[in-house]
Amino acid sequence: MPMSGNNYTVSQAVSQSLATLQQAGVSSSVFEIKLLISHILHCEPKDIAMHHSLDETHVELLQQMIKLRLQHCPADKIIGEKGFYKYDFAVNENVLSPRADTEILVEKALENILPTHPAKILEFGTGSGCIILSLLAERPLATGWAIDISEDALAVADINAEKLAITPQRLTLTKASWFDGNITKLFEDIMPFDIIVSNPPYIPTAQIAELDDEVKLFDPHIALDGGKDGLKDYNRILELSSLLLSPKGTVLLEAGDKAQLEAIAKMAVAHRFNTYDIVKDLCGSERCIILKK
Repeated sequence: MPMSGNNYTVSQAVSQSLATLQQAGVSSSVFEIKLLISHILHCEPKDIAMHHSLDETHVELLQQMIKLRLQHCPADKIIGEKGFYKYDFAVNENVLSPRADTEILVEKALENILPTHPAKILEFGTGSGCIILSLLAERPLATGWAIDISEDALAVADINAEKLAITPQRLTLTKASWFDGNITKLFEDIMPFDIIVSNPPYIPTAQIAELDDEVKLFDPHIALDGGKDGLKDYNRILELSSLLLSPKGTVLLEAGDKAQLEAIAKMAVAHRFNTYDIVKDLCGSERCIILKK
């Protein structure tokens, strides 16, 4: 992408960047390139005019970003930020990039949290914190607890909590595995919870190699790998939820497809949960199961 000199316009930069990526077989869009440029210029993509001039420093930075895209690094990991629900979240190689598919989990959880109720929310596997932080930002009276097995992921969630002005008094982040036999002791003085949410790993192990490079190379496999059938975590989450949830509480879980959701619904019966609803995401795929005792 041979850009140089002054008076290089955004339009020229976008055109050449797209051509470079296309020739290498990397899919991109005008919006994505403008997103990279907006990060360089410290502004919003909508505020960039195509005739805007880029100086040599801007062009060099864009060239470095395009080199990363040529390696299939997703734009959000390049700029270190991804929009989710109503907010922007810090991301890096230690966390799963938030997906629009998951926003339905937030929307449905909010329907089960009255704005006037000081609800207690628990999240299993918080990653970047985008789910529980969105809930806490929308429900100022609520308090949250979130666990993750990755200390590096919790560090990102902590950064995002600070960005959204969610104080440690409102969100407790803890390094823990839900397979720990003593995990319920963490919550002895807190339970019962009103809402439990989780987007656990649900990609079958054998399918990870088939994922897009942007995912399999740059999202942590610990956040993707759901075991042989993609369901290895759900039974344990349901077991814990049956112990930690209030009698009128709600569990909301994301899964990969209809077959997984149906399997989870069958598991839930053994833990004395009823399937309240199965909800489609914005693309029309069945994505979220809502359970009640």
